[in-house]
Amino acid sequence: MPNGAQILVEGLVDAGVDVCFANPGTSEMHFVSALDGAPRLRPVLCLFEGVATGAADGYGRMAEKPACTLLHLGPGLAGGLPNLHNARRARTPVLNIVGDHALHHKRLDAPLESDITALARTVSGWTRRTCRAGDLAGDLAEAVAAAYGLPGCVSTLVVPADVSWSEAGKGGAGPIAPRTGAVSPDAVSGAAQALRSREPAALLLGGAATRGAGLTAAARVAAATGARLLCETFPARLERGAGLPPVERLAYRGSDAVAQLSGVRHLLLAGAAEPVSFFAYPGQPSRLVPDGCAVRSLAAGSEDVTAALEALAAAYDALTPIPQAPIRPGLPTGALTAESAAARSARCFPKEQWSSTRRTPPGCGCPAPPRAHHRTTG
Repeated sequence: MPNGAQILVEGLVDAGVDVCFANPGTSEMHFVSALDGAPRLRPVLCLFEGVATGAADGYGRMAEKPACTLLHLGPGLAGGLPNLHNARRARTPVLNIVGDHALHHKRLDAPLESDITALARTVSGWTRRTCRAGDLAGDLAEAVAAAYGLPGCVSTLVVPADVSWSEAGKGGAGPIAPRTGAVSPDAVSGAAQALRSREPAALLLGGAATRGAGLTAAARVAAATGARLLCETFPARLERGAGLPPVERLAYRGSDAVAQLSGVRHLLLAGAAEPVSFFAYPGQPSRLVPDGCAVRSLAAGSEDVTAALEALAAAYDALTPIPQAPIRPGLPTGALTAESAAARSARCFPKEQWSSTRRTPPGCGCPAPPRAHHRTTG
């Protein structure tokens, strides 16, 4: 009969989780052993917990399904908290498996004993400790469902060592269900009515609205109504570049964001929260929305923001937005800035000039010797 660790690994595979970023210790060794028999779950050893959680956050944002982390007790989870905080704010689907002392060992207050559940709740939308091996399959199924469901969250399952090594029954989490969400007709009609007022308006995008289909629908609305198109300062994932409509980011500094929003009378939130300053400053507002501006939520939380934007675009004779054209920038001069560094990279590494046999881009115009400045290409 399989033990608890094998049931965990089997359940992760059945749920479609295919990578585990791990920084294990003694209490997780049975899980590590179970990985040897599960080739479809790829283990990635990380030498620091923050690397494991950061990698899981990035993987979840891009793959749009949970990555798994394997962490060692409360101190191991604590080492990964900063990037799990980022995952929580970005609503990234992440599943933490955190090992703990065996149940009969906890009362001894061993040197690494801590309140793992309290730590987990600071960043997790779902947290549970499994105390019986027979409950692992069901608890894992709930953890995966919570992580993957809209709007996505960090799930943390705490697994004592003796639960991992004890015999457990059969079971699995099952395949991950598609992420679906509702659209509020009232929110769509209210947004359309606000935009028809022809008062200055802005769309603030976040979540799925900053990806291809959502961006295109939002740009159609902006083209038809004259509304400004903005996105969160730090979107979870922003698709941009040639073939996509441009979108302006909300400024990081509160005073700059206030200037950006000055004069806006209607602010429509599409997958984004009402903007506030990152920090409080003497004599400056914490809320960035100008006085007299009406704030409406088009879609948030478990709602389908892309479908809501497409429904809003359908309420107008929406124009097709002009996408950004592919442009190769000239070789920059002057001070080194983020823009000039990006322009230099684009100038020196034009994708269209790469081939399977050419390892350095020809004719980039860079004054540096080819070997010195293209060394990273191999």
